[in-house]
Amino acid sequence: MGKLYVVGFGPGGYEHMTKKAIDVIERADVVTGYTTYINILKEYFPNKYYIATPMMQEVKRCEMALEEAKKDQIVAMVSSGDSGIYGMAGIIYQLADEKGLSADVDIETVPGVTAASAAASVLGAPLMHDFAVISLSDLMTPLDLIMKRVDCAGQGDMIVCLYNPKSKKRTGYVEQAAEILMKYRKKETPVGIVRNAGRKDETMTITTLEKLKEAEIDMFSVVIVGNSQTYVKNARMITPRGYAIG
Repeated sequence: MGKLYVVGFGPGGYEHMTKKAIDVIERADVVTGYTTYINILKEYFPNKYYIATPMMQEVKRCEMALEEAKKDQIVAMVSSGDSGIYGMAGIIYQLADEKGLSADVDIETVPGVTAASAAASVLGAPLMHDFAVISLSDLMTPLDLIMKRVDCAGQGDMIVCLYNPKSKKRTGYVEQAAEILMKYRKKETPVGIVRNAGRKDETMTITTLEKLKEAEIDMFSVVIVGNSQTYVKNARMITPRGYAIG
């Protein structure tokens, strides 16, 4: 039986990869994934055999991984962050079931540090209470449903972590989300923006909900909007959990 690991390797730096992720990649006969992710891993695992596909070929990439595993090989299908959070794990399991490969390929998900926790560690401690992770990409989810989720998170006073906040085509979704959240919380609510969290060119900015529209944001950014209790101290975002201190 072939073995297919769906591996989350974290933000990108070697120091943020789990020991299991490193062990699996080192043992794999084949490492497959999105071209950008493969290029990151080649620096740390230069002698592996890689199969890469460009963006928008997720299904093809997963089919290739399953085919390689059918050859009784150990395959590592890699995703940045956590493979089970906006990663490849779901597609792999769906395809294996659809193609009747569950008896031929042993699939195992290997978790990793996701963008939300990586960005939060840079900002301080913004995710210390209940929070929602919402992707603003409308490639597979209707925009009205995305904004409904933003609205529900706002009503619940949840910290909101926005993935895929802006692209060349999607330039106004962050501002739209901010307007919705300002129905439920103050315009001075702290907002943290981390670009390339956990990578060499990492940057961090703290602004407010009102001024979010002026911030530099792209697809490599994670945006964390505080709840009604979040505050900024010494250039760090902090959300109290509710402990009695002092």
